[in-house]
Amino acid sequence: MKIICIGRNYTNHIEELKNERPAEPVVFMKPDSAVLLKQHPFVIPEFSQDVHHEIEIIVKISKVGKYIEPKFAYKYYDEISVGIDFTARDLQARLKEKGLPWEKAKAFDGSAVIGDFLPKTDFASMENLTFGLTNNSEIVQKGNSSLMLWKIDELISYVSQYFTLKIGDIIFTGTPEGVAAVKPNDVLEGFLEDKKLFRIQVK
Repeated sequence: MKIICIGRNYTNHIEELKNERPAEPVVFMKPDSAVLLKQHPFVIPEFSQDVHHEIEIIVKISKVGKYIEPKFAYKYYDEISVGIDFTARDLQARLKEKGLPWEKAKAFDGSAVIGDFLPKTDFASMENLTFGLTNNSEIVQKGNSSLMLWKIDELISYVSQYFTLKIGDIIFTGTPEGVAAVKPNDVLEGFLEDKKLFRIQVK
């Protein structure tokens, strides 16, 4: 199983981090060891003093595909959820300054939270999904898939030009504005529409 992540897919998030708006999707990957195990807390790694939460809609690939046309992409996933792409922002900034890859800041152990999956048939449209993150019961991030620069089916088509998609692969589709540092004892809960799909504690 591989985790394919999309960066800079919401205009307001691009602006809050003062990044350039990309001409095409920004793609990076996490190994399967990045998945935070169910019922486990997220432990802030020793190498960072500024780990940020990034809530995202995620999709689970349900059939093998390569060079998928956008109009057929909906056939390649049946379930969706929300997850967190934890990011060591201080380490990422240092890597970006040197023009180096982000993996150490994005793909470390436990950096990928994967919520409980729901059938996409539970939802009227993949292009109008409201999702959000609470920290200690306060809303800290809220987004809607209608605001994506590249929609889910477009992303599936795009990444399949480079990587064969296999059953069980996960695509993180980008985060809206509101990213911020986490601290010990924070409790993070992720929602898709009105459904809570994960709850984790930070240590």
